[in-house]
Amino acid sequence: MDTVRRSHTRNGAAYLEQGSGEPLVLIHGVGMRLEAWAPQMTVLSRSHRVIAVDMPGHGESRALPEGARLDGFVDWLGFFFDDLKLDHANVAGHSMGALIAGGAAATFGSRVSRVALLNAVYRRDPAARAAVMERARKIQDGEVDIDGPLLRWFGADAQGSETYRLTRRWLSWVDRAAYATAYAAFAGGDDTYADGWQKVRCPALFLTGADDPNSTPAMAHSMAQAAPHGYAVLIAGHRHMVNLTAPEEVNTILANWLAKPEETR
Repeated sequence: MDTVRRSHTRNGAAYLEQGSGEPLVLIHGVGMRLEAWAPQMTVLSRSHRVIAVDMPGHGESRALPEGARLDGFVDWLGFFFDDLKLDHANVAGHSMGALIAGGAAATFGSRVSRVALLNAVYRRDPAARAAVMERARKIQDGEVDIDGPLLRWFGADAQGSETYRLTRRWLSWVDRAAYATAYAAFAGGDDTYADGWQKVRCPALFLTGADDPNSTPAMAHSMAQAAPHGYAVLIAGHRHMVNLTAPEEVNTILANWLAKPEETR
């Protein structure tokens, strides 16, 4: 799925919907677009109503105002729920999308039936925080590096792969101003909802690549320990883009998560 025809909500969110049944909303990471969820949509739409959405300013979704912070992106997801009349849904997010999904789980109450965070960041250490804030500053100044993120996401050995090529294309298409806003929210948002996990009562999956240098296994385990019904899963030999580089494993893990009973609030 290189590009697809989207539907649009009244508030300017672009999305693709497949299948029927219990809703599952998928939110991609910064610089990406909803096509990044193609392997999951193909499989999970056999049992669920799967709705992949372009993050604000990505794909065909309307951008948020310049300087929007993570809570603004979470509010945007709430409007998306309202526009699609979703009383409740499962929510899975990748990277920046994971931060949005985590914020929704912390603030939407029973509207989130289950939450899954793929390759999420959580309470970065001072060195990691300094590095990501410096990258955000450079992007704000117009210095957009495409190959640096891809090296972190895939490693040097993956440059000839189809997933690398697709991801590079999507990253090169992103609106630069919207990318700067989203990346700044991503850089400063790793602790915005970090204290909210203890009140999240639904099943909470924290999945990452065992070799991801930024969304680390330690972060996944820490979030899982903080959430009453949280659990961490690592995929050996993979880095940041696990839903694309290990799609069969990720689909199985997500199917098992979707089968878990909703917890009593």
